[in-house]
Amino acid sequence: MEADELHPQAKNALKRHQRFSLPHSERGLHFFRLFSRAASWILNRNPPAVGATVERTIPGPDGSLSTKLYLPQESGSFPTIVFFHGGGFVLGNLTTHDVLCRQLTRQSRCAVLSVAYRLAPEHPFPAAVEDAYTAVQWAAANPSAINSTGQLAVAGDSAGGNLAAVSSLMAAERNGPDIAYQALLYPAIGAKADQQSIEKHSGIVLDKKDLQWFRDCYYGNEIHERNPYADPINAGDLSSVAPATIITAGFDPLRDGGKAYASQLVNDGVSVQYRNYEDMIHGFMLNRNIDRAHEATAVVGSDLADALLSC
Repeated sequence: MEADELHPQAKNALKRHQRFSLPHSERGLHFFRLFSRAASWILNRNPPAVGATVERTIPGPDGSLSTKLYLPQESGSFPTIVFFHGGGFVLGNLTTHDVLCRQLTRQSRCAVLSVAYRLAPEHPFPAAVEDAYTAVQWAAANPSAINSTGQLAVAGDSAGGNLAAVSSLMAAERNGPDIAYQALLYPAIGAKADQQSIEKHSGIVLDKKDLQWFRDCYYGNEIHERNPYADPINAGDLSSVAPATIITAGFDPLRDGGKAYASQLVNDGVSVQYRNYEDMIHGFMLNRNIDRAHEATAVVGSDLADALLSC
């Protein structure tokens, strides 16, 4: 499942990442969020061009939600990919994932609606889930507001991959809206402390302490963790959810959980394109200096285009 060693570009990215540690305290979290936002502006210099971007708020279940719409360079209406950023349900924002959303727009030739959901620990589960599903419902109900054809997909990385999967599950169980596809990028699904990927790769981007901190911030207790809308691997029947692309990374502690969810989908009869990048690390698709990131984004974009533009 992992290569003999990390790709040299992943090693370089890991060296830069290891200069900073996650803030396992409320005070540290505040400053880390500010730093992350500032760093994102630097990393996002000279971003890939898209046709247009539109920032707006949409109604949420408890106040408005900030969104950013990315439109392809062609004219007309487009299928819409509702995207949820990663960050352990605690970190991340529209800015941290700007480049990835632009790349997905270019590669899929679809519009991407990036959604800023409420973050833990200020807003623990199920706040992020409620925001995510509400955003998907809004996108389905307001196609003219987002230049949409009405065709919908969901996508997300890490914690956002969890929210994309949960949104697909909720849509299947609640009779809509119709979701044609889901793209889950190294999703935070099905992670268990005794998995080989966690035992072997703890400390590579994420360690066990980080994972437990994210859980404590978001779930609060183990009862919530068993809820299928908290972790869709707990669902008894996934047969009605959308077809999926699932990306994992060989040296990612979350790898085995993502693979297990792909297997569960297949066992329930769902079409899945599963790809494991054996020499990569968690979060690699956010790094423009890693060639595999461009490869993976092109693959995901192609899968989304095949699902949405052929309809």
